[in-house]
Amino acid sequence: MRYVIAGGSGFLGQPLVHALQAGGHDVVVLTRGRALTRDRVRHVTWSTDTGADTAWHREVDGADGVINLAGSGIADKRWSTARKADLRQSRISATRALVGAIRAATQRPAVFLSGSAVGIYGPQPHDGPPLDESAPPGDDFLSTLGVDWEAEAQPAAALGCRVVILRTGIVLARDGGALQKMIPPFQCFVGGPLGSGRQVMSWIHRADWIELVVWLLRRTDAAGVFNGTAPQPVTNAEFSRALGKALGRPSLFPVPGFVLKLVVGEMAGPALLAGQRAVPKHALDLGFTFQYPDIDSAMSAAVQ
Repeated sequence: MRYVIAGGSGFLGQPLVHALQAGGHDVVVLTRGRALTRDRVRHVTWSTDTGADTAWHREVDGADGVINLAGSGIADKRWSTARKADLRQSRISATRALVGAIRAATQRPAVFLSGSAVGIYGPQPHDGPPLDESAPPGDDFLSTLGVDWEAEAQPAAALGCRVVILRTGIVLARDGGALQKMIPPFQCFVGGPLGSGRQVMSWIHRADWIELVVWLLRRTDAAGVFNGTAPQPVTNAEFSRALGKALGRPSLFPVPGFVLKLVVGEMAGPALLAGQRAVPKHALDLGFTFQYPDIDSAMSAAVQ
């Protein structure tokens, strides 16, 4: 099989590329940089504002699948009006461009897997019910972003593609994402919960996320929305205790919510002090098995 990946050089994209290669697949990574071949993977320059007759469009034509992981990092920078516009534009324009390339292809890919996030459900009370894929969206910035992002992917279904939307939670791995930022305070014995610690965190070990993506690409009966989260969400306090335990450090120093708001601004509310109890009902119903279903085993493996 040949897969084309937008966003294939990041925290999730790179290990996914390696996993697909290990499975015997050919992988083409769409990059904003110059075209080159690295580690037997072709990187092809792409832009979301080019015409149809381009090299990267020709890569989509005849591919078995297209994977869309493109988009600026939600928590990489403090939110400003310009940053929020970039978070939105980087997702909308990339997804729209990929669907446009699929539309222009003479031999269209069988599957289009496009990223999303559990933030689409909006902030939820800590004692709220589990949210499976049928739960309605919220009405805050991240929810609206998710709704519009997913809407850009849906037209690929009318083009004959099996469309899979993957709503990812917090991905656990030491070399990036949330853990990379959380580990240093714990190593200095000053780690602890954020705010009240009662907000629910929907998480997944990166190895399970990668296996889920590969499984979704392979399963011809897998279509629609999937929560890319482990089956056991936890509170932020439980998450922090698991991290401290895995590192052999205490989890005693909570960071007050007002401090987070001062430091990171608006992002603190929806991204750090609120949460969602998202559960992967669709994947479980189809028989997917998690290697790390509980936070203690996942955290121990992630920090090693």
